[in-house]
Amino acid sequence: MISMSGQLSNESQVVAGEEQLSEPREPEEFRVVLLNDDFTTMEFVISVLMTIFHKSLPEATKIMIDVHRKGRGVVGVYSYDIAATKINQVHSLAHQMGFPLRCTMEKV
Repeated sequence: MISMSGQLSNESQVVAGEEQLSEPREPEEFRVVLLNDDFTTMEFVISVLMTIFHKSLPEATKIMIDVHRKGRGVVGVYSYDIAATKINQVHSLAHQMGFPLRCTMEKV
């Protein structure tokens, strides 16, 4: 508040000081990982990688091979909200198509 003398009151100075102390932070990042199972087809995994994660066919194929051979494949690194949304999309699409494909996230 400004007093009659034109100066800021102590209350306003504290609030202004608090605003200056809080600096924007980078959002936390999360690694999205596809997990292998014995039922989901390789073609469906490639389709998921291309449609939900916007991977090219060569990228999708490489990740699918990692999932198949290593049991898991890293799809990408995203902020929490984006990672959670993509995981929900994978689970929803897999359920619609009758596949048990699972996807998780790990803090980077």
